[in-house]
Amino acid sequence: MTTAAPTTASTHTDPDTGLRVSIVGGGASGVLTAVNLLAGAAPGLRVTIHETLPVIGAGIAYGTTDSRHLLNVRARHMSAFPDTPSDLIDWYRATGRKIDPQGFLPRREYADYLRDRLADVADDRLRVVTARVEDVVPTGDGYEVHGEGVPPTEADAVVLAYGNSAPSPLTVDGDELPDASWHVSNPWDLTWIDRLPEDAVVLLVGTGLTAIDTAITVLEGGPGRRVVMASRHGLLPEAHVDQQSTAWVSRVPEGPLTADQLAAFFDEQVAAAGRQDVDWRAVVDGLRAPTQSIWLRLDLDERRRFLARYARHWEVRRHRMAPEIAARLVGYRRDGRLRLTTGGITWLSARNGSCRVLLGDDPQEVQVDAVVNCTGPQTDITRSDNPLLQNLRERSLIAPDPLRLGLSCRTTGEVLDETGEAVSRMYAVGPPRKGTLYESTAIPEIRAQAAAVARALTARQSAPSV
Repeated sequence: MTTAAPTTASTHTDPDTGLRVSIVGGGASGVLTAVNLLAGAAPGLRVTIHETLPVIGAGIAYGTTDSRHLLNVRARHMSAFPDTPSDLIDWYRATGRKIDPQGFLPRREYADYLRDRLADVADDRLRVVTARVEDVVPTGDGYEVHGEGVPPTEADAVVLAYGNSAPSPLTVDGDELPDASWHVSNPWDLTWIDRLPEDAVVLLVGTGLTAIDTAITVLEGGPGRRVVMASRHGLLPEAHVDQQSTAWVSRVPEGPLTADQLAAFFDEQVAAAGRQDVDWRAVVDGLRAPTQSIWLRLDLDERRRFLARYARHWEVRRHRMAPEIAARLVGYRRDGRLRLTTGGITWLSARNGSCRVLLGDDPQEVQVDAVVNCTGPQTDITRSDNPLLQNLRERSLIAPDPLRLGLSCRTTGEVLDETGEAVSRMYAVGPPRKGTLYESTAIPEIRAQAAAVARALTARQSAPSV
């Protein structure tokens, strides 16, 4: 298996007038953007991927080392290229491994796939700089990208593909939880699990896919361990079922839309599908393609209402878990090793490396060995401790979208400054576009965005001057 080798940063620029693109982030969003750029034939192109981790292609989504953590989308839908839907399947078979196109693959193997696809097009036009990007400074017609401990890199264009940020700090009664051996603020770093006793009790704050991954690793690491999941709503992601041959295409009402109308429409479609023995999952999947256009038809107040009243119920149906993962959770709960609670933490007291908590729906104290923040990514850039986002905001180059779900940007990815003007040759790909598009965190959307941004940059570079 081949991968693009990291190099150190350099201030050297080529004598030609080729396009120099710096991609901030080496996860799926960044790698797919680089692949699409390098697959073209833009003259003088130079691409630099800036990634904090020593390995690219992983990021938060695919950086797990636990083979029991599975994709939540079937293999047949996870190609890196929208025009080649069988590419992942073909890659698996070419590497001599068997694959079920309807199955759910280990996420860490998807990172291998992304690295190999980058290696297919990587040559001397690509550099990988292993450093945390702390600032992007405008320099006349371009930018300098400043990484921690490395010389700056000059660029004509910058793609912000930094993926998901760490969760917001956990609080109890308005106070942030302290730095302590029992407090795990980063749920994606699994090294703390090895230090747990065999009979550990772990509290996971959050009930989404991250919490599910964490529960699996904790519980299967010791037969005497127990997990408590706590969230305001207590909703787990729904499970996938056997692939249905029946497709359900819903005709979305025309004209202005409201959040309540959308909810009623969805319920009507589920009922109509049920009368024809079609599972509700087919309705959700049929609405996948028009989700972005539906979101754009909601005004700002209706988007807020959707987020407050309906979003969580939609998300647990839209982002489902693999059937084998759901079966494990059923077994854990049946055996009394996994408990689900609602209401979150209402009281906490720590002593001697563990702590006692009161949970919203349970008047009895629970003593736990670890409290893990699985509340999901922080999306509000005004609350981020990322020095890059802080510096870009101070320079008025970026602004939050009105819903604080990501960056203010156009639907095509051009980043907007605090006045609403497009920043020259600065794009966002992936999760930073969530506030604009809502559906912007899964591979089918990210791969389309990456390809479109690559086309826009290279087309602009090759356009004749007037």
